Amino acid sequence: MKQDDISAPRLRIALAASGGGHLRQLLDLEQVWGQHDSAFVTERSVLGESVAQKAPAHFVQHYAFGQAKLGQPFRMIGGMVLNFFQSVLLAIRLRPQLIITTGAAAVFWFCLIGRFMGARLIVIESFARFDGPSVFGRLVHRFASDLVVQSEPLKSMWPDAHFFDPFQRIAGERPKKEALVFATVGATLPFDRFVEAVLELRRTECVPEKLILQVGRGSKCLLPENDNTIECVETLEFDALQQLLKRADIVLAHGGTGSIITALRQGCRVVAMPRLFAKGEVYDDHQIEIVTAFSERGLIEYARDETELRAALERARSKEPVMATTDPAALRNWLAESLMP
Repeated sequence: MKQDDISAPRLRIALAASGGGHLRQLLDLEQVWGQHDSAFVTERSVLGESVAQKAPAHFVQHYAFGQAKLGQPFRMIGGMVLNFFQSVLLAIRLRPQLIITTGAAAVFWFCLIGRFMGARLIVIESFARFDGPSVFGRLVHRFASDLVVQSEPLKSMWPDAHFFDPFQRIAGERPKKEALVFATVGATLPFDRFVEAVLELRRTECVPEKLILQVGRGSKCLLPENDNTIECVETLEFDALQQLLKRADIVLAHGGTGSIITALRQGCRVVAMPRLFAKGEVYDDHQIEIVTAFSERGLIEYARDETELRAALERARSKEPVMATTDPAALRNWLAESLMP
């Protein structure tokens, strides 16, 4: 992942992000950090383990601020304490000159400790945050050397921030598709309410195609017996996921940015159903915000809960699929210029 460049000094860069969409956004900036001595600081996840096979990566303990809201305060505190000591040791070991972070809680301590040790800190508020900042952003932005936002509402809130809108439709033909539906809960947590809703669509013949279910580690859903057109996996390596999305015509997804964007890049018809805080499925309701923003742009169909999933699937089938991506070119250009001596 590194490229030799003798014309400019190489920086020691730490790329700090939690798993999933946060980490994928840093991967999109490889043209910049790949020119330097870069290492990832992240939590252990399927995507994180994939990254570790290609670049230096260091794992810290997972915890999230929202765990306390879900009645897990001691779990949050225990993870936070362990994460703090891991972050201190990593900051001393890596001695980064620059930290680029997209959040969230798992890299909070590392970013602060690295900043206090003299590193320049660039905080990129996730494009998943359209209308309001994340908890991570609210806590860390005051320590940032540079703050980047990716929506106009956040630019209005933080006028001094650099603003880049990454959304862009992709022209051209979509990949050749098969009669295949892929349902995914993302790389971190199970989402059994969603999986059960997809299986109900199968039972009522709303999904006659071959069905592949990615259910997450710890799922308790039971698959129907004697149906060899259903395949179930807990997790998928990122490269395997990309190959699957090239084939899938329809993707039923949770409300994570990574799952939605990777499907749209491959021209899939996307239906998204967000996890809900009220049901203890996520630490806050940011997935509602994410899915609403994608839906209002006409990129996906939105099912607010399992009762709306069938109608949303029917709408997706009746429309021409849209290919779209997040194009970080402007952000990459600014970042490259800001790193020039």
